[in-house]
Amino acid sequence: MHSWSGQDRTRIVFELNDNPDYRIFRLHKPERLVIDLKDTALKTTIDLPGKTDRFVARVRNSRRNAHDLRVVLDLKSPINIHDSLLNPDQGHPLHRLVVDLSEKRTAMTAKEVTPHGNRDVVIAVDAGHGGVDPGAEGYRGSYEKDIVLAVARRLAKLLAKEPGMRPVLIRDGDYFISLRKRTAKARAAKADLFVSLHADSFRNKHARGTSIYVLSEHGASDEAGRWLAQKENSADLVGGISLDDKDDLLASVLLDMSQSATNVSSFAAANDVLRSVRGMAHLHKRQVQQAGFVVLKSPDIPSMLIETGFITNPEDERRLNSSAYQQRLAMGILKGVRRYFTSYPLEGTVYAARKHVISSGDTLSALAQQYHVSVAKLRSVNGLRGDHIRVGSVLRIPGDNNDG
Repeated sequence: MHSWSGQDRTRIVFELNDNPDYRIFRLHKPERLVIDLKDTALKTTIDLPGKTDRFVARVRNSRRNAHDLRVVLDLKSPINIHDSLLNPDQGHPLHRLVVDLSEKRTAMTAKEVTPHGNRDVVIAVDAGHGGVDPGAEGYRGSYEKDIVLAVARRLAKLLAKEPGMRPVLIRDGDYFISLRKRTAKARAAKADLFVSLHADSFRNKHARGTSIYVLSEHGASDEAGRWLAQKENSADLVGGISLDDKDDLLASVLLDMSQSATNVSSFAAANDVLRSVRGMAHLHKRQVQQAGFVVLKSPDIPSMLIETGFITNPEDERRLNSSAYQQRLAMGILKGVRRYFTSYPLEGTVYAARKHVISSGDTLSALAQQYHVSVAKLRSVNGLRGDHIRVGSVLRIPGDNNDG
């Protein structure tokens, strides 16, 4: 058993000769994580997490039923758990059970801190194609590059008005940017989320509607191989950690850990956006899809690709050229992004500690509208019985109403 500790996550890896039959469960008072492995024996010493590990205080193991292995982790606090099985490959001849421990987060509620010094979340908005690459062409002569740029600009304007968010337009004109450069620009902007906009095409003109994609497992594996092959000559970072001075095993663990966490976040964000968009547009696919798009392959930035519609469908092409429809679609994406960061607030951001200092003229109804919450929620969280609020007092802002 090997372990690796990071700032926001601890990874434990069991290397096994065969595909394991295992069970993972939690015990409380005190907090413990139990991992039972059937027909398994411990052949080497356990690589224990260090004393400074955020989540694990101690690791114990014992035999069960003369055939099974039980590993118990004494925890310092409640945690989130994500486990996965990795099959043998060229670099790893053994089966691996990977258990990731991370901070247990709840939906955002007010904390006893002020938002001073907390940063905005950064949303990279990527309009696909551009310049010499027009993308797909519609029956009426519309180009994908023009439609998605119009939607991207509308989305960026909405994000710029949203408290706690800052948009970054990857392309803000009719020019070409390579796929790798797009993700590099998002990383340079320290983006917390990458949203790539496209307009699909298909030989069947009846195909229509919006679809949302995240990275497939195969696409993630391909990208991991590319990063590991180029790590000595690359300035790329994974979670702020350079790979170029790490041996292959450690680099692989760091990359797997980053990609695993990012994939989970990508899927959660895409699901929230899909829920919001379905009220604004016809859906081609009612679930989040997975594919190996290059622009989704950042192992450290949650990413999604939105096919806004089929430009080869006459009805979709007409809608996609409508200013009103573009605005409605952008609003749906905004609501989904807002819901995601409200449900999973990033530490150090405004979404993790939203408060409002009351100034002259403020009213509960106006603040409820500004922060997209109900007046009833504002009253409940702040212990208010009426609508009276004192100038200079601090109002705590709860999570949103899951609108859209």
